[in-house]
Amino acid sequence: MTPPRYLQLVRASALYDLLVSAPFATPWTASLVLSALAQLHLALGLAGPAMPAFAPFHLLFVAFFGTVVTMWALLRLIWPRREQGLIDGAGRLAFSAWQAWALFRGASPLLWGFLLVELAFGATQLLGLRRTRTDALAAAAIA
Repeated sequence: MTPPRYLQLVRASALYDLLVSAPFATPWTASLVLSALAQLHLALGLAGPAMPAFAPFHLLFVAFFGTVVTMWALLRLIWPRREQGLIDGAGRLAFSAWQAWALFRGASPLLWGFLLVELAFGATQLLGLRRTRTDALAAAAIA
């Protein structure tokens, strides 16, 4: 993978994060999104509880993490770097583990869609970084 192509991947993952995380960046919008997800869960007739009730304390942490991920996404959109792809890829694999943990403890199956995207971006960024380095080393050996 060429370095410019890799940075496009870093930006694509950042754009996904921005679109998914920004609605969680305030307690008011997070509450609306969580309610919409609960309604979607019920409309699809999925097994398990739709969504627990969130108290202000819970929404504080949801909004905190929504804000942090939104800022991280903006950084990667504006100033993408290969090191950010490494950090983001590793973080996505860790977050995938937490999503799997929640799924196996009865979270809404809607989470599977998010988990698959996290795994795809995480693996692609980590493998792409390795290929970028291999390509750079090969080019240096030829030169």
